[in-house]
Amino acid sequence: MINKIKFFSLFSFLLFSFINHAYSQKQNMEFFQLKVYHLQNDTQVNRVDQFLKEAFLPAAHRAGVASVGVFKPIANDTSAVKLIYVFMPFASLEQFKNFPAKLDNDKIFKKAGADYLNAAYNDAPYSRLETILLESFASKFPMPKLPSTAAEKVYELRSYEGPTEALYSNKVDMFTKGGEVALFKRLEFNALFYARVLAGSHMPNLMYMTSFENMASREAHWKTFGSDPEWKKLSSMPQYQHNVSHSDIILMHATDYSDL
Repeated sequence: MINKIKFFSLFSFLLFSFINHAYSQKQNMEFFQLKVYHLQNDTQVNRVDQFLKEAFLPAAHRAGVASVGVFKPIANDTSAVKLIYVFMPFASLEQFKNFPAKLDNDKIFKKAGADYLNAAYNDAPYSRLETILLESFASKFPMPKLPSTAAEKVYELRSYEGPTEALYSNKVDMFTKGGEVALFKRLEFNALFYARVLAGSHMPNLMYMTSFENMASREAHWKTFGSDPEWKKLSSMPQYQHNVSHSDIILMHATDYSDL
């Protein structure tokens, strides 16, 4: 009887330790939000820029989000629909959930952003606003180093959609267990994040963003990546075939008021 009690006590202790470890590991995961502004003209671009610079970023900082990235596709000036990407890292889903309420209670934010926040139905500052929620593949890692040529810095956002949930999960495994993330790190792609898309308009989906000193550096990095023996071996493995049905590559520059 005593041995049974000892056994169940040990079992309970080990089970509790496992759950606690798993929970603490989850707590170390980061969550990200990508807001994508769809804009019709330069007037809307300027209004959203002003709102983000003078109201939103300062309010985000006050709410505990230290580094907000604001990016524009390099082809933005000539595109019919202009885009602005706002990247926000959150330490937990709780912080993400509570963020809108903090803005709603921020009087400075409401005053500074009045033109945007109180816009009339027939004078909207954007044509559509898209929100993407992501979860990091791994525990938190440092933000990329800002280069000396910050104005020329290129940010590359990649989105990979899977043909099925199972094949999408297979692509995630390729990044994590297969070593694709480790390869990017070894080749110094200077990433902001690698993440699963938890909620978005294109599912199932994973996204990641890397950064480079300039366009020449970006081209050199990808040339090295493509010829790397580890990548050639990984990409030819039978278990990792046909796991991407659609991909998007967006090259961007940070705005002059972005934290990144």
